[in-house]
Amino acid sequence: MLVVREFTMKDIEAAAELMAHLGYSTSAESMTGRMERICSDPMYRTWVAEYQGRVVGLVGARKVILYESDQIAVQIAALVTDPGYRGRGIGRALLGQAEKWAEQEGAALIYLTSGNRPERHDAHRFYTQAGYEVTGFRFSKRVGRK
Repeated sequence: MLVVREFTMKDIEAAAELMAHLGYSTSAESMTGRMERICSDPMYRTWVAEYQGRVVGLVGARKVILYESDQIAVQIAALVTDPGYRGRGIGRALLGQAEKWAEQEGAALIYLTSGNRPERHDAHRFYTQAGYEVTGFRFSKRVGRK
Protein backbone atom coordinates (compact mmCIF):
# COMPACT_ATOMS: atom_id res chain seq x y z
CA MET A 1 0.00 0.00 0.00
CA LEU A 2 1.21 3.49 -0.92
CA VAL A 3 0.93 6.39 1.52
CA VAL A 4 2.08 9.96 0.80
CA ARG A 5 2.64 11.95 3.97
CA GLU A 6 4.51 14.97 5.25
CA PHE A 7 8.23 14.53 5.83
CA THR A 8 9.38 14.22 9.45
CA MET A 9 12.90 14.28 10.82
CA LYS A 10 12.55 10.52 11.38
CA ASP A 11 12.85 10.24 7.57
CA ILE A 12 16.39 11.68 7.42
CA GLU A 13 18.21 8.41 6.62
CA ALA A 14 15.78 7.61 3.82
CA ALA A 15 15.98 11.18 2.48
CA ALA A 16 19.78 11.00 2.34
CA GLU A 17 19.58 7.68 0.46
CA LEU A 18 17.04 9.11 -1.97
CA MET A 19 19.22 12.16 -2.68
CA ALA A 20 22.01 9.76 -3.67
CA HIS A 21 19.65 8.27 -6.27
CA LEU A 22 19.40 11.78 -7.76
CA GLY A 23 23.19 11.93 -7.95
CA TYR A 24 23.67 14.04 -4.81
CA SER A 25 25.41 11.81 -2.28
CA THR A 26 25.08 13.19 1.21
CA SER A 27 25.32 12.10 4.81
CA ALA A 28 22.40 11.91 7.20
CA GLU A 29 24.14 14.63 9.22
CA SER A 30 24.25 17.03 6.25
CA MET A 31 20.70 16.14 5.32
CA THR A 32 19.61 16.92 8.88
CA GLY A 33 21.01 20.44 8.65
CA ARG A 34 19.34 21.03 5.30
CA MET A 35 15.99 19.68 6.37
CA GLU A 36 15.98 21.68 9.60
CA ARG A 37 16.34 24.86 7.53
CA ILE A 38 13.82 23.73 4.93
CA CYS A 39 11.21 22.61 7.47
CA SER A 40 11.47 25.92 9.32
CA ASP A 41 10.67 27.94 6.18
CA PRO A 42 6.92 28.28 5.51
CA MET A 43 7.57 28.67 1.77
CA TYR A 44 8.75 25.03 1.59
CA ARG A 45 6.92 21.71 1.91
CA THR A 46 8.27 18.17 1.74
CA TRP A 47 6.42 14.86 1.46
CA VAL A 48 7.57 11.27 1.40
CA ALA A 49 6.00 8.18 -0.13
CA GLU A 50 5.84 5.04 1.96
CA TYR A 51 5.37 1.77 0.13
CA GLN A 52 4.64 -1.18 2.39
CA GLY A 53 5.99 0.82 5.33
CA ARG A 54 9.28 1.84 3.68
CA VAL A 55 10.09 5.41 2.56
CA VAL A 56 10.78 5.04 -1.17
CA GLY A 57 10.16 8.50 -2.56
CA LEU A 58 10.35 12.20 -1.77
CA VAL A 59 9.11 15.43 -3.25
CA GLY A 60 10.05 18.90 -2.07
CA ALA A 61 8.38 22.08 -3.28
CA ARG A 62 8.68 25.78 -2.61
CA LYS A 63 6.51 28.79 -3.29
CA VAL A 64 8.11 31.34 -5.57
CA ILE A 65 7.16 34.99 -5.79
CA LEU A 66 7.38 35.97 -9.44
CA TYR A 67 9.00 39.08 -10.82
CA GLU A 68 7.11 38.87 -14.09
CA SER A 69 3.56 38.76 -12.73
CA ASP A 70 1.43 39.29 -9.64
CA GLN A 71 0.89 35.56 -9.29
CA ILE A 72 2.89 33.02 -7.38
CA ALA A 73 4.33 29.76 -8.63
CA VAL A 74 5.48 26.55 -7.02
CA GLN A 75 8.79 24.99 -7.92
CA ILE A 76 9.31 21.29 -7.43
CA ALA A 77 12.83 21.41 -6.04
CA ALA A 78 13.32 17.66 -5.57
CA LEU A 79 11.48 14.60 -6.82
CA VAL A 80 12.91 11.11 -6.50
CA THR A 81 11.72 7.53 -6.28
CA ASP A 82 13.97 4.66 -5.25
CA PRO A 83 14.93 2.92 -8.53
CA GLY A 84 13.76 -0.44 -7.18
CA TYR A 85 10.23 0.95 -6.78
CA ARG A 86 9.78 2.87 -10.02
CA GLY A 87 6.83 2.08 -12.24
CA ARG A 88 4.42 1.67 -9.31
CA GLY A 89 2.81 5.12 -9.40
CA ILE A 90 4.96 6.53 -6.60
CA GLY A 91 6.41 9.43 -8.59
CA ARG A 92 2.97 10.24 -9.97
CA ALA A 93 1.50 10.29 -6.43
CA LEU A 94 4.27 12.57 -5.17
CA LEU A 95 3.87 14.89 -8.14
CA GLY A 96 0.13 14.94 -7.51
CA GLN A 97 0.70 15.95 -3.88
CA ALA A 98 2.90 18.88 -4.92
CA GLU A 99 0.33 19.93 -7.53
CA LYS A 100 -2.47 19.76 -4.96
CA TRP A 101 -0.48 21.98 -2.59
CA ALA A 102 0.24 24.44 -5.42
CA GLU A 103 -3.49 24.72 -6.10
CA GLN A 104 -4.27 25.16 -2.39
CA GLU A 105 -1.69 27.94 -2.18
CA GLY A 106 -3.21 29.75 -5.15
CA ALA A 107 -0.26 29.20 -7.47
CA ALA A 108 -0.81 29.93 -11.14
CA LEU A 109 2.04 27.69 -12.25
CA ILE A 110 4.04 24.69 -11.08
CA TYR A 111 7.42 23.96 -12.62
CA LEU A 112 10.64 22.02 -12.17
CA THR A 113 14.11 21.83 -13.63
CA SER A 114 15.92 18.64 -14.55
CA GLY A 115 19.48 18.03 -15.63
CA ASN A 116 20.19 17.62 -19.31
CA ARG A 117 22.05 14.32 -18.92
CA PRO A 118 21.38 10.93 -20.53
CA GLU A 119 20.49 9.35 -17.17
CA ARG A 120 17.65 11.87 -16.80
CA HIS A 121 15.88 10.99 -20.09
CA ASP A 122 13.44 8.59 -18.38
CA ALA A 123 12.58 11.34 -15.90
CA HIS A 124 12.00 13.79 -18.76
CA ARG A 125 9.62 11.32 -20.40
CA PHE A 126 7.83 10.91 -17.06
CA TYR A 127 7.37 14.69 -16.71
CA THR A 128 5.98 15.13 -20.22
CA GLN A 129 3.60 12.20 -19.69
CA ALA A 130 2.43 13.98 -16.52
CA GLY A 131 1.55 17.07 -18.57
CA TYR A 132 4.68 19.17 -18.06
CA GLU A 133 6.09 21.07 -21.05
CA VAL A 134 9.67 21.92 -21.85
CA THR A 135 9.69 25.73 -21.73
CA GLY A 136 13.35 26.74 -21.60
CA PHE A 137 16.89 26.04 -20.55
CA ARG A 138 18.58 26.35 -17.20
CA PHE A 139 21.94 28.07 -16.96
CA SER A 140 23.99 27.90 -13.78
CA LYS A 141 27.31 29.18 -12.50
CA ARG A 142 29.04 28.45 -9.22
CA VAL A 143 29.83 31.49 -7.06
CA GLY A 144 31.32 31.80 -3.61
CA ARG A 145 32.26 28.57 -1.86
CA LYS A 146 33.10 25.68 -4.13
